Amino acid sequence: MKPIQVGLLGIGTVGSGTFQVLRRNQEEIKRRAGRGIEITMVADLDTARAKAVVGEGVQVVADARAVIANPEIDIVVELIGGYGIARQLVLEAIAAGKHVVTANKALLAVHGTEIFAAAHAKGVMVAFEAAVAGGIPIIKALREGLTANSIQWIAGIINGTTNFILSEMRDKGLDFATVLKEAQRLGYAEADPTFDIEGVDAAHKVTLMSAIAFGIPVQFDRAHVEGITKLAAQDIKYAEQLGYRIKLLGVTRRVAQGVELRVHPALVPSKRLLANVEGAMNAVVVHGDAVGTTLYYGKGAGSEPTASAVIADLVDIARLHTADAAHRVPHLAFHPDAMSDLKIVPMAEVVTSYYLRLRVADEAGVLAKVTGLLASAGISIDAVLQREADEVGGEGSTQTDLIILTHDTREGTLDDAMAQLQALPTVLAPIVRIRKEELS
Repeated sequence: MKPIQVGLLGIGTVGSGTFQVLRRNQEEIKRRAGRGIEITMVADLDTARAKAVVGEGVQVVADARAVIANPEIDIVVELIGGYGIARQLVLEAIAAGKHVVTANKALLAVHGTEIFAAAHAKGVMVAFEAAVAGGIPIIKALREGLTANSIQWIAGIINGTTNFILSEMRDKGLDFATVLKEAQRLGYAEADPTFDIEGVDAAHKVTLMSAIAFGIPVQFDRAHVEGITKLAAQDIKYAEQLGYRIKLLGVTRRVAQGVELRVHPALVPSKRLLANVEGAMNAVVVHGDAVGTTLYYGKGAGSEPTASAVIADLVDIARLHTADAAHRVPHLAFHPDAMSDLKIVPMAEVVTSYYLRLRVADEAGVLAKVTGLLASAGISIDAVLQREADEVGGEGSTQTDLIILTHDTREGTLDDAMAQLQALPTVLAPIVRIRKEELS
């Protein structure tokens, strides 16, 4: 059978990895796909660099639309990134009857509904395993491997940059700004790390997983997103003393009111496997009603790990290229006419437990006042830790830290209670609140 021909848009880190892995494992991939898969055309603005990567026998152009217009190209792989030109090129490729593989989580999280509808109407596939957690096959697991299950919740460490930073802060006791500079020096963080450290990248990914798990449209604009920029070294230390580690989690959960969709730092019990994912690694925990809890762990980024996912999508398309469109796995696991209208639950309605740190005056009656106010709001306390004043502010200090762990409570209720706590004259600094996820 004639090899399926692939056009690559962008040959940077992931693109070059895809080309190298496909060439290195060509025979084994062919045995699995049932036919050859060949990258025959590459578009990149830096044509000299692209030619140096692919060598002879591959056509290199500067214009991505030349790839889309080539009638010999069966699959277009979009590795440009971003929301702008990438969206236009993907929609043009679909309109031209090309299947699309993309690693662009931002594009799909924001414009996925439009793109999947266009692909469905045209009878072509859009595959995006590489868009979430790099080389970990979590999309395939959710869309196919766990299809018998009613998914209850997903929680994931799905951004390697932030996980590296938090691991370093915990291990070395350093503050956020110091570790960020080190992460940039080592290449774990971009020169502009905003999408990573503010939680946006993780929110793109959990939005896609949520849509597949619950059969809902992609709704990135309704996700609650918090990053790690405000985390302090002392909170990581206190969490450790209480038996927890702080991780940036992407969480989506089915509840009575709809679906929770949120990204934020969270205390995770140290005994959980997810709490022990260190450095730049990724991990996703999925809980289904039949299978129980499953864990997916591996490299969430990098040239060849991400290339592994891109090529897996190419193999899937090669296998199903001639199949009737109605018999293919739907883009979001559920057939388009069977999608749910479950609402995204507002953050004020989310119920979870919390870590609170209050910098308070070191004087009698403060603890009683704080706990009494929480009790009057109906917020149950799980644990209290009060530091020695000397430990917090040095010898002779008149301030101390009061750390409180709560039982489950509605976030809106806690918001109201925190406003009252903050108004107390003995509370001397903004209260730190970090959510707590038991993942049980």
